[in-house]
This record gives sequence, structure tokens and C-alpha cells, in this order.
Amino acid sequence: MGYVIAMAGKGGTGKTTLAALITRIIAEKKLGSVLAVDADPNSNLGEVMGVETKQTIGDILDEVAANPDKIPGGMTKDRFIEYEVQTAVAEGNGFDVLTMGKPEGPGCYCYVNNVLRGVMEKLIKDYNYVVIDNEAGLEHLSRRTTRSADALVVVSDATKVGLTSAKRINQLASELEIKIKKRFLLVNRHDKLITSDAIKDSGLEYLGNIPRDELIEKISLNGISLLKLEEDATSIGALKKLGEKIWQRN
Repeated sequence: MGYVIAMAGKGGTGKTTLAALITRIIAEKKLGSVLAVDADPNSNLGEVMGVETKQTIGDILDEVAANPDKIPGGMTKDRFIEYEVQTAVAEGNGFDVLTMGKPEGPGCYCYVNNVLRGVMEKLIKDYNYVVIDNEAGLEHLSRRTTRSADALVVVSDATKVGLTSAKRINQLASELEIKIKKRFLLVNRHDKLITSDAIKDSGLEYLGNIPRDELIEKISLNGISLLKLEEDATSIGALKKLGEKIWQRN
């Protein structure tokens, strides 16, 4: 069964960047096969990792919901969706990427969403690690991707607003009854440890901070893959030290 790492956080905290770097580090450590799932409707995980995704799960759901008659004869709807999801997986350098996207069509998605959940559960079993870059609301964890995670990593900035948002995301995960073994708070783009009531009040285990990294900012501005980031980059060094708890199986 794949070890699932779910990333969450309010917009602008850098959770997609950290999801990409965690995927990179796991792949480089050769801890096992890795699937990066872009579950944010504003899909750009594949882009920041230099992987082109030609089809999203949203595209598949649109097609099946609007045109069920296009399913090949002799193939069940369940099998067709499973096949389409498997073909939507894009290969990267030591990892794979699956982009969820967002359904846009007028069809009914109740059935296909239920089937998709089953397909995703099967797909997750094919990988040693699965890193899911969620939108802040965690809707994909509850409805479309998986109902459980081994580690939830909530990314925040150092502001009171950001830390309050982290607390709400943690509460939402509990309200959705998502089975989570470990819950972490990671403060991004900040140099010093934070000692405040907001940290304790979040209900998350505070891992520490990832300092601001000018190399990442430069790469992002030029649209270069984060895989090109130098090994001695500040962010990678910090994440390797703090991240053992995230991807360590115990």
C-alpha cells in the first residue's frame, strides 16, 4: 500500500513548491516508486516539475459524464475510467504525475466520482509513495482521491492569518473524517522558529521552518523546473532535515 503524504495550505504559502521538492527528495533517496498527484484545480504541479500532462482526470470525467455512449463495446464504464486514469499518468524523472483538474461539463458526476475513488485506491497501491498537492479545502481527499493519509502536511506562512488557516484546515480534515496518522505544520519562507499560541492552537506537530530561498524565486520567475534546483539550495537542505518525519514509515 502506498504511503500517502497530503499537502495542504492557503493560497500563496508555497505548498505546491514543497510538494514538488518532497517528491524530488523521495525519488533521489530511492525510497521507492513515487506518484505526485496534483489535486488543486489551479493545476501547476507538473509544470513546476518539468512534466507535461496531456490529460487530466477532469477531462476524463467530463467525457464519461457527457458522452457515456462513447465507452467501447464490451468494456464496462468502471473499466473504461480505470483505463483512462492509467493513461493519464505522465512520467517524470524518477516519479510519475497525475493531474486531477476540474470537471467543467453539465453531466452528472456522482457515479463517475465513486468509480474514480475506487480506481485511485487501486492506483495508490501500485506506488510506494504518493504525494498529493491539495487545494486548501481538502475536497479531493474526501470525494475524489482517497479518504486517508499517512501524513498531512499543512504549509503556512508566519502570519497570524496563515496559522489560523492552518488550524482550520486541520479541523476540516477531522470534520471530513479523513483517517490521518500524522499531522504536521511547516512554516515556509521564514528563518526563525516560532513560539506562539497560534502554533500550539493549530493542533498540528510543528516541524519548523523552510527559509526563504532566492534560488527558488529565481527559478520560478523564469519558469524553470524545480528539478534543476541545485542540491545545496537552502530550501532542499532544510527540507531534508525536517522532512524525515514526513516520509518516514512508522
